[in-house]
Amino acid sequence: MINISTLPATSGVLICGHGSRAKIAEEEFSLLAKSLKERHPSLKIDYGFLEYSAPNMHTALDNLLAQGVTTIHAVPGMLFAATHAKNDIPSVLTTYQEKHPELTIKYGQELGLHQEMILAFQQRILQALNLTDIPQTGDLYDTMLVVVGRGTSVVDANADAAKLTRIVAENLGFGWSQTVYSGVTYPSVGRGLEMALKLGYKKVVVAPYFLFGGRLIDRIYGYVDKVAQENSDVEFLKADYLRAQDHVINTFELRINETLNQGNSQANGQGNANKDLMADFQLRLARGEVDVHHHHAEYKPESEPTSDEHSHSHDHGHESSAEETHSHSHSHAHDHSHGHSHAPYKHIAHPHGPRTMINDNVCCCFTAQFPQAVIDEEQANKPVQLRTPVCKR
Repeated sequence: MINISTLPATSGVLICGHGSRAKIAEEEFSLLAKSLKERHPSLKIDYGFLEYSAPNMHTALDNLLAQGVTTIHAVPGMLFAATHAKNDIPSVLTTYQEKHPELTIKYGQELGLHQEMILAFQQRILQALNLTDIPQTGDLYDTMLVVVGRGTSVVDANADAAKLTRIVAENLGFGWSQTVYSGVTYPSVGRGLEMALKLGYKKVVVAPYFLFGGRLIDRIYGYVDKVAQENSDVEFLKADYLRAQDHVINTFELRINETLNQGNSQANGQGNANKDLMADFQLRLARGEVDVHHHHAEYKPESEPTSDEHSHSHDHGHESSAEETHSHSHSHAHDHSHGHSHAPYKHIAHPHGPRTMINDNVCCCFTAQFPQAVIDEEQANKPVQLRTPVCKR
């Protein structure tokens, strides 16, 4: 079996992210490639984003090509397989491959529920509890765990977040657990915390399952602070997000190794040897279920707007590598059609879902899906103090 430490000089690695307006998310994402390079100094590795951040994927691919790389092993820097990992990144890679027939591009899978990712998350939760080891059975029966997932229109990704919650709750021995979401699905963070309080636990750990910082993390912690202030008899502990800790880097290395050995049924010890996101994308492409589309990630550097021009304020209701929201206020020098699309979400108006955030200045591509009656009802129930978000698609 091939592994990352024995790659020939003609092979390279690309870590694919979504991108974010938050500089901290961009900087923290870059540490993934840096950490892998430190482990494997001879490795030709780069990273690129779909949008909002630099370098974009097109630039990163060009950089690897310029180094004499003829085979690129790309992996999505994303927690779960939602729209970006399943559609947008494969689309960009497919387009680039068509322009460079001399190049071979292999595409791996998302981080997923690998044991290393579970250990990474548990470490953050234990740190919030000021613990270094898993507590004795019964020690946390008086404590509730609330896991915050990104939330997406892809049901399987939402289910993975809920599965993670159950695994960690049992591993660490919490008295109860609940999964809430910051994105398009339900329950929303604010509504979920309100429901959690009704269970009567006086100690609650809120743990965001996010790779990097940014506005969403700030918003999540803001919700916790607000609920804590209104319920002084309950102790709320805020866990840190994952960052580029060792367990996360270990997972990236394992996913890269799996990509190197695609087709080898023994490559993946986690039972996902047959999970091929690119093959799945190509099948759906052949059936006409998805399109290969133009995307920000394919813009050449000279056609990219300056940082001043590229000012988004646009909350996406989808999962992203930076797990970021964007409030949409454009002044682009180019057409902004985003390139990726969002499937209609049938539960968009769920009473405990994203509609509960309408008056919190949350704008997303799913905003256009809200019936006007829902917007009017939410604004009537909770007077708007901020601007009403408009999604400019």
